[in-house]
Amino acid sequence: MIKILKNEELRKKLLFSVLVIFVFRILAHIPVPGVDLNAVRSFLSSSAIFGLFDLFSGGGLKNFSIVTLGLGPYINASIIIQLFTKIIPALEELSKEGEAGREKINLYTKFLTVPLAFIQSYGVYFLLNRQTVIGELGALQLSVLMFSLISGSMILIWLGDLVTEYGIGQGISLLIFVGIVSRLPSGVLNMVSLVDKYNIFVVLLVLAVSILLILAIVLVNEGTRNIPIEYGRRGVRSQKVTNFLPIKINQAGVIPIIFAVSLVLVPSLISGPLLATSSLFLQRIGWFLSKNFTSTAVMYNVFYFFLVFGFTFFYTFMQFDPEKIADDVKKRGGFIPGIRPGKATATYLKAITIRLTLVGALFLGLIAILPFIIQSATGLSNLTIGGTGILIVVSVVLDTIRQTESMMVTRNYQSFLQ
Repeated sequence: MIKILKNEELRKKLLFSVLVIFVFRILAHIPVPGVDLNAVRSFLSSSAIFGLFDLFSGGGLKNFSIVTLGLGPYINASIIIQLFTKIIPALEELSKEGEAGREKINLYTKFLTVPLAFIQSYGVYFLLNRQTVIGELGALQLSVLMFSLISGSMILIWLGDLVTEYGIGQGISLLIFVGIVSRLPSGVLNMVSLVDKYNIFVVLLVLAVSILLILAIVLVNEGTRNIPIEYGRRGVRSQKVTNFLPIKINQAGVIPIIFAVSLVLVPSLISGPLLATSSLFLQRIGWFLSKNFTSTAVMYNVFYFFLVFGFTFFYTFMQFDPEKIADDVKKRGGFIPGIRPGKATATYLKAITIRLTLVGALFLGLIAILPFIIQSATGLSNLTIGGTGILIVVSVVLDTIRQTESMMVTRNYQSFLQ
């Protein structure tokens, strides 16, 4: 930290990131006009399913602030665009054009975020209206509510981009990180209340599990398998040049869980409107969803686990293409010892990636349903251990540290050249 503060460029980046975080926390406490905040809080406190929503809005949902939607629309748009990248050839070619292509895809993602935010903002009003939390609103009042929510979501995306460009760390991830950390004081108070209500040894067990979980997350996130690549004999002394291709156990990071969160809540959200219909068939579907897709239901957690598991493989192979890497290695005259260049190398890399990703996917899936496992084992029904929150916090901290160290090394290298 002292080295960062001594470095003028890093100090400015750090201060800028802190300023954006401060703005974000202010936005999370600006309520949407024309809404009874006490009624909303009362409803949300009795609905555990909205805890994940509140997690990614940094308390915005609990306060029903202008950032209630959080980064949800942007995350959903990212999922859709990445799916289209594999389906639409033009987008696939665009994704291969380097930084310029990624910027265009990011722009398309933002364009898609607006209609998704519009749909989600109306969905929030429809849900709260059906639960009699918000009364019937006129066209003008409804427009104010919806555009306030849409604007708040787009402001968060803009702030995230500012942090990525001018601050330290990845902006979107950092804002999610801040939202989780903002819940820490209430989590500590909740843990203190558990000491009085439950056996002290049970609480200590939960704390021990949390510490072990942090260690496991660090080990899995930092765990890699280095594949040796030789580039033949070069120079007068005919020495072999050997490099290593690192393949991480968890190449997808926290993205699969973030994607899964956006989908796992859909059944419970649509159950309310289905129950309110006049169709007996739709009411039965709504009753089934409302009963089996709560955070304490087995079906919900099984569905959540397989969503995370599937998204881990999907995102990993979106980012890591064994055939492309094998082709690049072959073009540069390299080979993996004992493996023929070309197709055999691609098959070898794919097999290793599948095995490593299997471990990472199982780990992420267990992290996602950890609260359900802990509650089932200990009986602490009001426990919010937040395996997902811990994973995101640790991952963002590790990534930010790596970026900071990289900036410092680059800065020192430039100073040495000068």
